[in-house]
Amino acid sequence: MKAVPNTISSYRYTQIFNHPRRFIEGWYWAIPSRKLRKGKVKAVSLLGRELAIYRGIDGELVCFDAKCPHMGAHLAEGKVEGKGLRCLFHNWKFDSQGNCVDVPCLGTSLPLQLKTWHVAEKYGMIWVWVGETPLQPLPFVPELENFECDSLVTSKFVKNCHPNVVMINAIDANHFNTVHNLPLEIVFRKQQLNDNAIIFNNVTRGGENSFLMKLIRPFYKKAVTYNMCYWYGSIGTVTLGPDFLHFHIMFALRLLEGGKAEGQTILITKKRRGIFGWFFNRLVLWLTKLVGDYFAKGDTQIFQTIDFDFQTPTKADNAILQFIQNVETQKALRWGSWEPVNEEQERQRQKKVEMVESKGEAND
Repeated sequence: MKAVPNTISSYRYTQIFNHPRRFIEGWYWAIPSRKLRKGKVKAVSLLGRELAIYRGIDGELVCFDAKCPHMGAHLAEGKVEGKGLRCLFHNWKFDSQGNCVDVPCLGTSLPLQLKTWHVAEKYGMIWVWVGETPLQPLPFVPELENFECDSLVTSKFVKNCHPNVVMINAIDANHFNTVHNLPLEIVFRKQQLNDNAIIFNNVTRGGENSFLMKLIRPFYKKAVTYNMCYWYGSIGTVTLGPDFLHFHIMFALRLLEGGKAEGQTILITKKRRGIFGWFFNRLVLWLTKLVGDYFAKGDTQIFQTIDFDFQTPTKADNAILQFIQNVETQKALRWGSWEPVNEEQERQRQKKVEMVESKGEAND
């Protein structure tokens, strides 16, 4: 297998991809919808920041920075009142825009406002836009963009590597043969959906010498359906299956402290009407889970032990290189502060750190 020339250094040392304290501005999952009822508030730790998310009595979702501006009490310990939230500690109340509307000990309000974040709901999951103003819609399956969907949030998982590394597994064409024993050569074609989403479509029929592929080929008019759509480098939707029934799985990941990944698996299908449609969708979602479990099982051990170091890209890794390029072009934020990364400032800061360290060594 031929190695790709003159690319090793540029893909081993990246500014965003596989960085333990940087992530892309975008939508990230916060908590399954079923875990937040009307009139309740939950604490959420997301990308190094503590949040309080509540659902008002009208069903509206609200997301604040977690700490009360009085003494720093966690607002998720408080109580939802109507459309607002009252802190447990001294009973200060904030409305859904974060404005302080009541300080009981003063009998009035104060001109204070909590930092609020855009929050939305889709596929049985509550999402937070990590950044100031949402620039893209919530992540979706391209094939189902214009359809109402049924979904099922299943297992939560933690992987011992960065979300970006977990994501590239789905377009690692070689591993389908070595890990999953699929007798099919997969070749991907890239398509840019928007600034934050990229699609990889399999374009091959393949498997001419495989009995299994000859058996299932009548169910595919063209290439074997296997499509991956990536959002913000950390969320992937896979579409696969015969022409008459496609299965859709979303793997929604977020970065944890230390460069690890925490994810939720979401099963998705087009909504079908009537009682028959309801039962049929339950069957489809169950079959989708079986498909997802099959592919996830083979890679679990690898994700627990991998120390990712992309030293020798090959021709088969072309889709992975394209994915890394796409990640590197997006807007990066810092862990915890959620502030934009300025590369020039980062270089100046690093120089100062190195100068201080060198002076300390000289004094020693």
